[in-house]
Amino acid sequence: MKIVFVDRDGVINKDRRDYVKSWSEFEFLPKSLDALKLLRLNGYHIILVTNQSVINRRMVTEAGLKEIHEKMTRTVVDHGGSIDAVYYCPHIPEDGCSCRKPEPGLIHRAQADYGLDLSSTCMIGDSFKDIGCARRAGCGRVILVRTGHGKEAEHLCQEADIEPDHVADNLMTAVEWLLNEDSELKAES
Repeated sequence: MKIVFVDRDGVINKDRRDYVKSWSEFEFLPKSLDALKLLRLNGYHIILVTNQSVINRRMVTEAGLKEIHEKMTRTVVDHGGSIDAVYYCPHIPEDGCSCRKPEPGLIHRAQADYGLDLSSTCMIGDSFKDIGCARRAGCGRVILVRTGHGKEAEHLCQEADIEPDHVADNLMTAVEWLLNEDSELKAES
């Protein structure tokens, strides 16, 4: 099974300083729907892994977050893509949980649920936390996008010597790179 873990805010939709608290505040980034469709058409399963402290900050209920994710997933499907599963961390940083990225708990939960070989998976994110999470979890490929917090994260990764395998301008160019890497690997074998 070909798996891509994808962060939400700043990768699929616009990140907001005041958080996405309702569907009316959710805005897809340009070409993100097309990128998710391209992944599906190439046999990838998409697992969303996202920190959503809006729950423990009491800005959104779990039911409210579920509604946002259901509407997001329905929109993705209506555009020919798919999101196979959503894993989220409801905690604030001070909670010290194992599921808040950069901790790998969300990815490990998906690994247990789906029996994944993490070395054959890919993670696409826009933050230093995403890259750190993917590296700690053992994802085979890690892509940083420059949307959202990506430009800042690029510098933080360099300073911490935690490098992604590729840096892309957005989700679409990340997916194009991933598919190109896959075709090169097939050609070599």
